[in-house]
Amino acid sequence: MTDIWIAPKHVFDGQRVLSGHAVRVVDDIVVDLDKAPKEALQINGCVTPGFVDLQVNGGGGVMLNTTPTREGMASIASAHRRFGTVAIMPTVITDTAGVLDRAAEAAIAAKDDEGIIGLHIEGPHISVARRGTHNDANIRDMDIRTMDVVARLRRLDIPVMITLAPEAASEAQITALADMGAVVSIGHTDASANDVEAAIAAGASCATHLFNAMSPMTGRAPGAVGAIINSGIHAGIICDGHHVDDRMIRLALRARPADDLMFLVSDAMATVGGPDHFELYGQSVRLTQGRLINAEGNLAGAHVTQAAGVARLVHHVGIPLDQALRMAVTVPAQVMAQDRLSQIVGRHSRDLVVLSDDLTRTHGFADACAGIVAQNATE
Repeated sequence: MTDIWIAPKHVFDGQRVLSGHAVRVVDDIVVDLDKAPKEALQINGCVTPGFVDLQVNGGGGVMLNTTPTREGMASIASAHRRFGTVAIMPTVITDTAGVLDRAAEAAIAAKDDEGIIGLHIEGPHISVARRGTHNDANIRDMDIRTMDVVARLRRLDIPVMITLAPEAASEAQITALADMGAVVSIGHTDASANDVEAAIAAGASCATHLFNAMSPMTGRAPGAVGAIINSGIHAGIICDGHHVDDRMIRLALRARPADDLMFLVSDAMATVGGPDHFELYGQSVRLTQGRLINAEGNLAGAHVTQAAGVARLVHHVGIPLDQALRMAVTVPAQVMAQDRLSQIVGRHSRDLVVLSDDLTRTHGFADACAGIVAQNATE
């Protein structure tokens, strides 16, 4: 049996970044977090629960839409784990009903698989005017087939997030989805502020990639952006330096009516941990100067990790590390009622991450433990 105390420079406990603390690891399981005892082994960096990402379209050369299988989900999760993200919501975007059916079957098969939280259904019930890279041929109003897919997933206790536009679903349908236990997220919408507020009153509790693919905020028309910022719902945001200006992220964080309503998403595509191009809807998407560009010349998802998003939040947006880590770990875990993912005690060491002091590198805590133990054994 191994029983060691590891004292990093900092520890994020799910709420705060602590100094002078250590974690006790017994047979690869963290059993305690407390003030560092004298015998604790020292390591550099900040230990944190691994990142949680609720919007992951692909990774490792795989897109969920083109490989809607349990194996496809596993490949995507494995690619993101290399960069410190230990739990994802595989995301199927607008496509045929058959693709959604297969993605749902994959989520059911992967229910107990490591790193898979559930399924994020982003579209097809969205606005054509705000579709982004989504295929307009498959965009449609909410229908019984999608309602049945969500109902089946929820009966099997599979966490579901469904992104929809208020103009593509009735308030009764939004209420029904929320009553099933699905997280209804407002996105890809051209709706007015009034319509967004009505959807929130009906049960929508989240927003998808704030600012992107939604009606903007102006002085006399708050749009979806203004309505969401003023509301008490959670909202995801992409922080890659391309999708949203850092100053707008700073503004949104400051303007929300309560703390911890914002969370970080990657909106990552197959290029994360994979080649610099992939096929989507039969067209090539290529990575060009950090941006993923489709055949129409539009942004097509993101080439970014949660780790890179955290670093940008701290170094460019200018927020404290503990707030950035809550956005990448604690808040998304809460949104999907997966609070255990934001905890350190009780976790396997492979689900913890060590961030370098400058936040430019991540490595596994399990590897750090093994390395420090081996080093001390030879001294």
